[in-house]
Amino acid sequence: MAGQHAGLSPARWAEFSLGEQLLMIGNELHRASRALAQDGGERLRACYERALALTDLTVEVQPRPGLRRELLRWRDLLAALFLEPHPASPEPHRRVFRALLLLDPITYRQLPHVLGPRTP
Repeated sequence: MAGQHAGLSPARWAEFSLGEQLLMIGNELHRASRALAQDGGERLRACYERALALTDLTVEVQPRPGLRRELLRWRDLLAALFLEPHPASPEPHRRVFRALLLLDPITYRQLPHVLGPRTP
């Protein structure tokens, strides 16, 4: 696993609630937002890579099959952003970030703080 999350075991990750797990993934996406606003490049890819690794952990420890399926669908969206050689605009990133925040009531409440008061 990339960087700061390299030593994070599935057992340790499972100690966090789903909301906390999603917020930590969201933190990486927030870092990615800042990187995207600047120059993107390697910083952006590193943020996406860390978010993918945390998503993989979340899927691994998630006992609910339906939620696991939704997380895997969301992961595909994030992976597509990760594979983009040069992001054309910040809008696809915002859509993926928003979709993550919609997965849990705790993260849903963060929508106006992270993406602004008007999130279509």
